[in-house]
Amino acid sequence: MDTGRPEDINAVIRQHSEWLSRQLHAQRESLFPPDATKTMRKFTSGEAAGLLGINDSYLRKLHLDGKGPEPEVSSGNRRLYSAENLLELRSLLEKTARKPGDYLPGRRGDDHMQIIGVMNFKGGSGKTTTSAHLAQWLALQGYRVLGIDLDPQASFTALHGVQPEFDLQQGGTLCDAIRYEDPAPIRSVIRKTYIPNLDLIPGNLELMEFDHDTPRALANKTAGLFFFRVKEALKAVDDDYDIVVIDCPPQLGFLTMSALSAATGVLVTIHPEMLDVMSMSQFLCMTADLMDVIADSGADMSHDWMRYVLTRYEPADAPQNRIVAFLRTMYGDKVLNTPMLKSTAISDAGLTKQTLYEVERSAFTRSTYDRAIESLNALNEEVGTLIQSTWGRK
Repeated sequence: MDTGRPEDINAVIRQHSEWLSRQLHAQRESLFPPDATKTMRKFTSGEAAGLLGINDSYLRKLHLDGKGPEPEVSSGNRRLYSAENLLELRSLLEKTARKPGDYLPGRRGDDHMQIIGVMNFKGGSGKTTTSAHLAQWLALQGYRVLGIDLDPQASFTALHGVQPEFDLQQGGTLCDAIRYEDPAPIRSVIRKTYIPNLDLIPGNLELMEFDHDTPRALANKTAGLFFFRVKEALKAVDDDYDIVVIDCPPQLGFLTMSALSAATGVLVTIHPEMLDVMSMSQFLCMTADLMDVIADSGADMSHDWMRYVLTRYEPADAPQNRIVAFLRTMYGDKVLNTPMLKSTAISDAGLTKQTLYEVERSAFTRSTYDRAIESLNALNEEVGTLIQSTWGRK
């Protein structure tokens, strides 16, 4: 009932924030009992064989010959493999591979660590969905992956089982490692995830401090080359990872510029709607201007590659198809061949803070799940090919 009295909007917002935070925490406890900690599901033998790039019959033969890890056998006599089992199998298969890297495709020799920045400043462009599925797919392929959430909204973090306002009350973001006064070692903010080969630097609202502190540091002449701070921090873990995936903030601030300076590859997400394309035009103009400023300050702004990713694509939508054709005509092979399809499977998985690689196929209509996972796999394989090409491999 409206009493006619003015509300203290700050008190209302704080109260609503506390209510929502408690509800989200309660949801996490109910979804991931007994300790509210996420675990990775097990894969059927067909899924495991697909991820390994071998036939299911060969995987069965390895099992019958007593080679590799012992899978779990379900009540229906189905073999189930954990993500840890997949890594063991990769090591086994690599020993007899026709060429190095067939099953463990990470860095060798002088290969440099790939740092992939996923960016756009338009909300709803699929940036976090793209980042999370790419990071998990790469880890399941045998790469050593570090996922970094640089978005203060921290959706990438929440997808990986960390609730920022509950789990990061004492810091623990990349901001700790790149702040101007007494920065922490980057290893102190890296945490293991429930997926082997995938580590996480989570994000929260604390990340906004970097954009607030940088102008002050510049005025006091203590910032130095601020845009190198992410790159310099990552040097300390260069030997630990093959690939870093950065979910960038949805704005072109100092934090995004520092991430862009660190990146060796850039993925720009595009939702093929006219308003989104208009927004991307502004994004590209601003990015080019800022990169010029950074380059004039002495930074090398060359990247190994840059690609556009079509997201939330609906093949039956005629206006979207016209925009896709328009983008492909303009940018050619800079637009990845495979779009990320709009799918209820992806959005429904998000309701339980999971990606499509984490949810059970049985939770969806088979055709819905298969259609979505095939598009994700094909998209991620294109990025994997770019990575391998950068390292001089086919």
